[in-house]
This record gives sequence, C-alpha cells and structure tokens, in this order.
Amino acid sequence: MRPLAFLLVLFPWAMASSAVELARQAAEAWFTGKLSPSLEEVLRASPEEAPRLLERYAFFPPPPRGLSLNLDSPRVEGNRVLFPAAVGEKVGEVVVVLEGGEAKRVYFRPEGLALPGYLLNPASGWGFLLLSLFWGFLLFQPSPFRAWLLEALALLRAYRGLYLFTNLFLYGLFALGSLLAYGMPEMARAVQALFGGALEAIGLEEAMGKGILVLAGVIFHWNFGQGLFLTGLLPASLLGVPVFLLNALRYLVFGFALSPALLGAAFLVHLPTLLLELQAYILVTFGGLVLLAKTAGGEGYRKGLRALLLTFYLGALFLLLAAWYEAWEVSVLL
Repeated sequence: MRPLAFLLVLFPWAMASSAVELARQAAEAWFTGKLSPSLEEVLRASPEEAPRLLERYAFFPPPPRGLSLNLDSPRVEGNRVLFPAAVGEKVGEVVVVLEGGEAKRVYFRPEGLALPGYLLNPASGWGFLLLSLFWGFLLFQPSPFRAWLLEALALLRAYRGLYLFTNLFLYGLFALGSLLAYGMPEMARAVQALFGGALEAIGLEEAMGKGILVLAGVIFHWNFGQGLFLTGLLPASLLGVPVFLLNALRYLVFGFALSPALLGAAFLVHLPTLLLELQAYILVTFGGLVLLAKTAGGEGYRKGLRALLLTFYLGALFLLLAAWYEAWEVSVLL
C-alpha cells in the first residue's frame, strides 16, 4: 500500500508542477511577442482574417512596453498561474489561464485593476443581501429613499417625450447591433471575446465560484462604479452630450456582442439582465439631457444637476435588481 499512497501524494504535486511549467512557457512566449498580434496587424488585416486576429488579440493582448516579468515566483489559483510583474513603478501580475492542457489567455493585470479581495469574502455577500433588503424596506416607508424615488418618477413623467426618445434611440441601437451580428458572426464573436477578456482581467470569473450572494455584490459593484458612475454620471454632468455619444456607441457594440446570433436560446434567459442594466444607463443618459435642457432653458445648472442625481439614484435601483437576477441566472439557469 505504501507505494500507492506515495503515488497518491505525488500525483497532485506532479500535476501542479506540470501546470506551472506550461504556464511559464506560455508567459515567456507571450512576453517575447510570439503569441500576440499587434493592433496594427489587426487593423490592417483583410475582412476574412480580421476576426481571427481580433479574437487572438483579446486572448493574448500584447505586453505593455517596459514590462518586467518574474517567472521564478509563480502563484497558482485554480486554473490560473500568476507571475509577479511590473511596468515601471506600477506593480501587478501576468495571469496565465489554463484550460485543457493549454494556455487560453495571457495578460498583464495591474494591481489596482483586480476586484478588491474583501468583495470575494462570504461576509460581503451577506452584507450586500442585508443592504438590498434594507434599501427595499426604506422604499415602502416614509423616508428620503422613498421621496427620491417618487421625485425621480415624477421627473420621468414631466419629461416623458425626452425619456421616450432616449429609450427608443439607445434600445434601437442595441437592436441594430444585434441584427448586424447575424451578417458578421465571426467578428461579433471576436468583439465578445474582448468583453470576456476585460471581465476575466478584473476577476469576475473568480466571483462566479463564490455563490449567488458574493456574485450579486460583485456585479453591482462593477456596474455601479464603472458603468453608472465613471462612464455615466461623470460624463452626463458635462451637460449630457458626452454620455449620450458614449452610450450610443456602447449600445451598438453591446448589441453586436450580445446578439441572439451568438447567444442563441440563452439570449431569452439573459434578456431581463440586459433590459434592467441598459435601462439604468438610459436613465443617467436621460438625466444628462434633462440637465442640458434645464441649463439651456434658463432654470440653471443646479436644478438640472438635481434631476441628473435623481436619475442616477433610480438607475442604481435598476442595477440592484439586475445584479440579483444576473447572479441567479449565471449560478442556476446557465
């Protein structure tokens, strides 16, 4: 029995050692430019070759200039092997994702790009659940939270024409992108791979193994911080036009990458997530246009800014609902 017991101990170690060596070879090949097409190659490629190169660019984005890589101190996290790296004073890690005995992705992740570790803690998931329940409770009680909700809904009624236009325009661009994907499915898959690479880089796939509560909190954190605030509220505060143009492009690309042509039957399952999340960004876009209308109409920037903040608040509610549905969708339905 002793030789068998020895093999049972040795086998996992040998497998891990093999994975690390495979990852080291992939990281070295990526670092020396053997795996990544340049952006110039992608842009100059023929229509037939462009989708393949763009997809490879998504999976193996070129190493940044000045990158230093330490291949002698790997860290293994599931199917990922991470090597310390830095660009100047910006520290981070090169991540190699292994699947089926080969490297599927290699990329550099700066230290600040990854999700904060505390978000992946089960306690954070329970905290997000309590926050959601408490927020919902306040909406049915006499409170500022309920008053802001009613004021935001009144704003939608007061500017119903502008609100309807914003919905038709942005949802329409999403639908147009979805239709275009039927004619260019390979290019649409490559664009989808770019989105997948961005989500992989922040560590969203790691959150998927932590349960519904943690995943819902992570989804809300990302959509609220990066989507609604940084690329929503801030450009909307510049009299609405920047966020309108940004979301026009974003909705067209979202439709292209999340088309039924690619998702198939899963599109219907994912549709509630799309409607809720896209509505949140539509609301803050609408708020930016109301800010423009009030400022141009002589009511003043301050009153317009209050209208924008109300739509931002309402958008956050939509993202809260979307986060819980999407976490359930990913964990249970898909």
